[in-house]
Amino acid sequence: MYETSYHRASSADDAVAKMAGADDGKFIAGGQTLLPTMKARLAAPSDLIDVTHIGDMHGITINGKNVRIGAATTHNEVATNAELRKVCPSISNLASHIGDPAVRHRGTIGGSVANNDPAADYPSAMMALGATIHTTKRELAAEDFFTGMFETALDDDEVITAVSFTAPEKGAYAKFPNPASRYAMAGVFVAHGADGVRVAVTGASSGGVYRATDMEAALSSSWSPDALDGCDQDAGMMLSDIHGTSEYRANLVKVMAKRAVAAAG
Repeated sequence: MYETSYHRASSADDAVAKMAGADDGKFIAGGQTLLPTMKARLAAPSDLIDVTHIGDMHGITINGKNVRIGAATTHNEVATNAELRKVCPSISNLASHIGDPAVRHRGTIGGSVANNDPAADYPSAMMALGATIHTTKRELAAEDFFTGMFETALDDDEVITAVSFTAPEKGAYAKFPNPASRYAMAGVFVAHGADGVRVAVTGASSGGVYRATDMEAALSSSWSPDALDGCDQDAGMMLSDIHGTSEYRANLVKVMAKRAVAAAG
């Protein structure tokens, strides 16, 4: 790796201040994406500002069906928190299948959301749950936050501090993982809540996470896997690579959506 300076932030404001003093700084939490990128010499930040030791960016708070998860909370904590699993098992199950144990014990929900990898799991959860992304500057609806592949509405000096959402009445996530990386080749999160049905897709589209409005309409009329029979996804908007063609991924989206609805009950 290139030479870089490490800074441990004591608060979100301190992290922002340290970033302002850096020539080309990067915030780092679990480092599951940034560190491998640096090792491959695809990134060479002058400074790393570590936000994982900021106390109020950790933990899960639940009030009825209202959930708030600190940005520095690890995937393992989301997967194993008993109260969260009782209120919103869909997001706990999602977290339990991210990467491997090493990744789940280091990676954070805030880091995943901020990176917005097109094959990451959490963006679909945030979109389907109608989540709010809390930062050091503002609050953003998930649909306004995710703007494209690896792109978000975050400013360079802005830090995610938490995400919040209302747990749905029914919800589930199903993905077809790449057998090597465990990233989603197609992952679908379905949620049926007070505001209706929301379906979000990750891993398949060349534009990153998106809402499948045709599936939402079908499930609003009939909450059953069979209701999705006519919801063919546009192969022209899907990724195509050595792991699967665009047509293959379009079909995977429908299959995973059906599995998610069946799992939601």
